[in-house]
Amino acid sequence: MTNRLPYGLATFCKSAPFSRSPSILSQPTQPSTLTTQQREQGAYFAPKFDASGLLTAVVADAATKDVLVVAFMNAEALERTRATGIVHFWSRSRQSLWMKGETSGNVLKVDEILVDCDQDALMIRAVPAGPTCHTGATSCFYRKLDRAADDAEALSDCE
Repeated sequence: MTNRLPYGLATFCKSAPFSRSPSILSQPTQPSTLTTQQREQGAYFAPKFDASGLLTAVVADAATKDVLVVAFMNAEALERTRATGIVHFWSRSRQSLWMKGETSGNVLKVDEILVDCDQDALMIRAVPAGPTCHTGATSCFYRKLDRAADDAEALSDCE
């Protein structure tokens, strides 16, 4: 069963568009030994962090499917998110772990975590406890870009 996300992004939860052949997708003992086929079609979760130890996390409202925030997770942020059910990120500017909403109280409670095909990005569907953006906007994506406008006047509110 395929669910549609905004802008045509497709994800799956109940069934996959492939069949898992036990002989081809048998699970390795170490994530580093995963074949491309095992990583893309198997059941073994082995996140692929970039050279900085990060992966991209897109957070969408579980009810509306609207994108709320895009941020980065390191292994600790991912582990804390899985363990607590509250979204955690790695701040590249502060070089520290942070729980979304730790000062405002506007936490993001995890509904489900979807993993992209090569396991280097996550789509987290969450229930927001309030505005997600530090500006007070519902989403960090509260402005739209007029492609034809001069940069000095190219942004406008979309809420």
